[in-house]
Amino acid sequence: MATATGQYTYALGRRKSATARLRLNSGKGEFSINERTAEEYLDTSKYLMNRLLRAFHVLELDPAKYKVSVRVSGGGHAGQIDAISLALAKALAELNEDFRGTLKKADLLGRDPREKERKKFGLRGARKQRQFTKR
Repeated sequence: MATATGQYTYALGRRKSATARLRLNSGKGEFSINERTAEEYLDTSKYLMNRLLRAFHVLELDPAKYKVSVRVSGGGHAGQIDAISLALAKALAELNEDFRGTLKKADLLGRDPREKERKKFGLRGARKQRQFTKR
């Protein structure tokens, strides 16, 4: 779900139990997550920042020309980063229809459907059982 309004492009991204609501408009390279800078939110992790900005790198766009504002809730850092990345790719595809093919080939427009499996009755976890004793 991505929509383009007069001032900004909105997109929604989800992964595991994380949900990211993103607004993308032209600006001076500001990237804020939950009203904090991305570097501050991610504790200056270069790995997570690269995963976050992957859509810009694939499209060879300069992130300094865009202002990105994200509201993310639920999940941990990895799930939140994937949700934000999906929302960013959707917003860029909505902004320019020519980007859609490149983002799709880079596998950035598909939602990862894997969720945590529930614990079953009589087991220790989702699948783990007690050790079998023959005697």
